[in-house]
Amino acid sequence: MKTMKNIYRILAFLLALAVLLTPMVLAENADGGDGGEGAGDEVPAAFTLFSSLIMFVPLILVFYFLIIRPESKRKKAAARLRSELIVTDEVTTVGGIVGKVVQIKDDTVTIETSAERTRITIVRSAISSKNEKISD
Repeated sequence: MKTMKNIYRILAFLLALAVLLTPMVLAENADGGDGGEGAGDEVPAAFTLFSSLIMFVPLILVFYFLIIRPESKRKKAAARLRSELIVTDEVTTVGGIVGKVVQIKDDTVTIETSAERTRITIVRSAISSKNEKISD
């Protein structure tokens, strides 16, 4: 999963780099970089602006599908997990504490963390995942 994130980041970086460099390359070609006398070979400024705007559309789509959409899906799944908690679920907190849910209030959850029945009250948003139920 992390390798896919890294690949997506690299692809997004390369696409952003291409978008940023395209107008410079087109402007250099419009200046007559070949040294010839072809006054009719100039590229209009509207074309370079249009071509750079066309490059932003794929960039926005890449950012949406590779960064924004997956993140919103993860947030929705985490919110659903936290709202569907029931007593006796085994959960793991963001800090790595594993315990069994023994009480649920509005924004707080009380968990038992060990055989000595140590109880900890945490906020609901600190729950990162739900594990299989503990068998007694």
